[in-house]
Amino acid sequence: MNVSPTVWLLTVAVLCALVAVDFFIGRKPHEVSIREAGTWTVVWIVLACAFGVFLGFYGGGGPAGEFFAGYITEKSLSVDNLFVFVLIMGKFAVPAQYQQRVLMVGVLVALVLRAGFIAAGAAIISAFSWVFYIFGAFLIWTAWKLIQDARKEEHEEEYQENKLLKAAERRFGVADRYHGTKLWIKQDGKRVMTPMLVVMLAIGSTDVLFALDSIPAIYGLTQDPYIVFTANAFALMGLRQLYFLIGGLLEKLVHLSYGLSIILGFIGVKLVLHALHESGVHVPEISIPFSLAFIVLVLAVTTFTSLRATRKQQAGDSDRR
Repeated sequence: MNVSPTVWLLTVAVLCALVAVDFFIGRKPHEVSIREAGTWTVVWIVLACAFGVFLGFYGGGGPAGEFFAGYITEKSLSVDNLFVFVLIMGKFAVPAQYQQRVLMVGVLVALVLRAGFIAAGAAIISAFSWVFYIFGAFLIWTAWKLIQDARKEEHEEEYQENKLLKAAERRFGVADRYHGTKLWIKQDGKRVMTPMLVVMLAIGSTDVLFALDSIPAIYGLTQDPYIVFTANAFALMGLRQLYFLIGGLLEKLVHLSYGLSIILGFIGVKLVLHALHESGVHVPEISIPFSLAFIVLVLAVTTFTSLRATRKQQAGDSDRR
């Protein structure tokens, strides 16, 4: 899709305005109610759908289909990421009224990081078409690893700090308690980090790992940087509200890893087929309508089987009591 610099600037300006509105709404620390989270989750989804319809008028059905396929995929990966956010919040015992501030900063960091990854990915793809082989192989490997982790039940119950975070804590020191939303305080005459800054760094560093999966996945559905960027942006915006809305539901999505592994594996195969086609090999390519239908079907089946399995387990636990 031929997107002019003016459209790019307008899009970025509108997205920045939406982020500013989100920050304005959540500027005062408070516990987010289910009603508030549900209302704003619907608002962000409606905005994403409206943008997809706009793309349909602006660029045709193809770009709109690519956007919706990318948006649904990125949103699904974001839901899986919420598991890690829950662990981080528990690890650092973040008070409920401050959790939304942590997530707001985390989403902003994720937007900036993914913008950089998207730009780098677009540059690499334009220069080296064989990179699709690497992206495809990486997604297939990631899909296999997700299945292995799900089978072995390797999802840790406690977040493990990475080396970068531990090094920062040793270098600057950490206060013994939260001081509102302050990031730095003076303690014993020394400037130290607060637990609020530490947890924000934990969320931000985790976002880097998330981007390594999500960017190759969406480039398997579309090679248009504009669609890649906007699909990621709309998938991330509203993630804060989604965290509070489905926080309790996350534990019930026991088959989500299997569903995401199928989707990532499917996109990986799609990328390899596309790479072969670009190399002159006559192989069938998977269309966007089929990809969109497949992704929606997998997520629907995964959600159904997850909730069914959870109900059976709860019924079994009740019978044993």
